[in-house]
Amino acid sequence: MNLSLKRFYILFNLIGWVLLFTATLAGPKLFLSGTILAPEQILYYWLETITCALLAFTLTFLISFYIDKKINFNSDWKPITWKILLIFTIVQALYSLFIWPMLDFVQEYTNYESTHIMNFVGKIYNVFYFSTLFVIWLFVFLTIKIYHQLKTVQIKQLELKATLKESQLNTLKGQINPHFMFNSLNNIRGLMLEDVDKARNMLTSLSETLRYSLTKSALNSISLEDELEMVENYIEISKIQFEDRLHFETHIDKNSLSKQIPPMIIQMLIENALKHGISNLKLGGKITLSTAIESNHLQIEVINSGTLQKTKKGTQLGIKNIKKRLKLLYGETANFRLVEIENQVIASIKIPLI
Repeated sequence: MNLSLKRFYILFNLIGWVLLFTATLAGPKLFLSGTILAPEQILYYWLETITCALLAFTLTFLISFYIDKKINFNSDWKPITWKILLIFTIVQALYSLFIWPMLDFVQEYTNYESTHIMNFVGKIYNVFYFSTLFVIWLFVFLTIKIYHQLKTVQIKQLELKATLKESQLNTLKGQINPHFMFNSLNNIRGLMLEDVDKARNMLTSLSETLRYSLTKSALNSISLEDELEMVENYIEISKIQFEDRLHFETHIDKNSLSKQIPPMIIQMLIENALKHGISNLKLGGKITLSTAIESNHLQIEVINSGTLQKTKKGTQLGIKNIKKRLKLLYGETANFRLVEIENQVIASIKIPLI
């Protein structure tokens, strides 16, 4: 970060030096001397303060610009320390070189005749005086510089974390199973020989399902109502294969329709229920989808006939996918549960209301 070119820093640096020299030069001489001062003496003290402040501001601005451009605080601190010490020495030399001719000019301009002549010892003391002020400035500047650098690193880490999270979410987002597409097209092709109108409707449902998968899955959340529309299309297509073996019921809380959920997460539950539940039953079975709002949470539940088959890798992969997705989106505030009760598999999702 180029702190030296920031408007707030330039203003802060200038005002800081003016206030610092006012407190150490003009202030004591004007308000603590206890004597009545001549107008030219008052003017000299103020111009002396402003001159010292402007010179200090100019030098520290150039130094801060050099530090921004030439010193990398992510590298080894030993060479950085030597560079700062060299800068410190150069600043003292430049300050001592310019300050006295400038103050002589100010004195001549104000017609102020000082009874105190600055000797060599006084000038050496002045070097230590400015050194103290410069150390204070350097400490403040480096503190601000390091703070902003740490904030920049922190922001970059957060951006990287967000990018990684987005990448993980994109990997975990539900997609239409290619086998489902292939089987659906084959089933529709066979249906065309029996019922052309029904086959046309199934093609429409399939295209709507595919469009939903391509467009909505790019989002992190959609309304429950949109998801239910996609589920209805998915079920209609699946009924070509399962025919009378598949019975589907819904119990939807109307207040939940506008609530936001991750796209295709219900479809994944339905697909899991069909693939690992209904398809394994000779006589088929029933899938029941229900939603409810409880304690500022949206409860989604899918119940299917059958038993829980934990040994199947496909089931475990789908479950892990849902769990990871919920954790990335909601942290610990969401919950996924899969249990078997009396020859029924119950998959439930609980997510906070947004």
